[in-house]
Amino acid sequence: MTVFYRLSAIIVCALIIYVLLGSVTDLPPFGEAGNPVNNEVSERYIEKGLEETGSVNIVGGMILDYRAFDTLGESHVLFVAACAVMLLLKMNLDKNGRPTREMLDAEADDRRYEPHHDIILQKVSNLIVPVILLFGIYVVLNGHLSAGGGFSGGTILGAGLILFSASFGPRHMQVLMNRQRYSAVRTFGLLLYGVLYGIYIFIGANDLPNYLTGMILLIDLAVGLVVACTMYGFYALFSR
Repeated sequence: MTVFYRLSAIIVCALIIYVLLGSVTDLPPFGEAGNPVNNEVSERYIEKGLEETGSVNIVGGMILDYRAFDTLGESHVLFVAACAVMLLLKMNLDKNGRPTREMLDAEADDRRYEPHHDIILQKVSNLIVPVILLFGIYVVLNGHLSAGGGFSGGTILGAGLILFSASFGPRHMQVLMNRQRYSAVRTFGLLLYGVLYGIYIFIGANDLPNYLTGMILLIDLAVGLVVACTMYGFYALFSR
């Protein structure tokens, strides 16, 4: 049976490599002036981007509208990565759904051995953490108008959460982001993105009027939530 699985894996990988190499050989030469990517695609982005996406920022409209399916895949990669880390590092609950003794001891060790009483760090964090979070929100909400967006804004928000947790400890951080709230926000962000882009696909496939022009703001918000939660989740899990 083991030999069969190995042989099947080799055959599947060989087929995938064959398909990918065949696709690459059929592509036009890179950098050729007549390539669609060098004329038709970029021309469509520049001339029709504002009308079709409602985004003043051409880059934001391209990533979150024309190439939104690719961005949705990237968001799923972050979501799955966070889930995998949680499965590997998180200690299980007991049969009654309550924290095990190992989990309680680990959380106690977090509070006992990490230096969460650095006065200088806490005073500085009191000043800059609100500024970091406010700037992150601004970047997320301003991505459809200028440079910024969900990925960069979510990274800033995640950095602010990490700094707060490192300064004041997991106990104080749970007031802002506990396990249930973290899971709800992360799942809500991915579902919001999936639903919005699913509507886009349905409208485009059926030649319906696009009344959702300008929804890039909501998509940016969804991506920002996923990125911020993923960053902080990795820190919280690996810090143990």
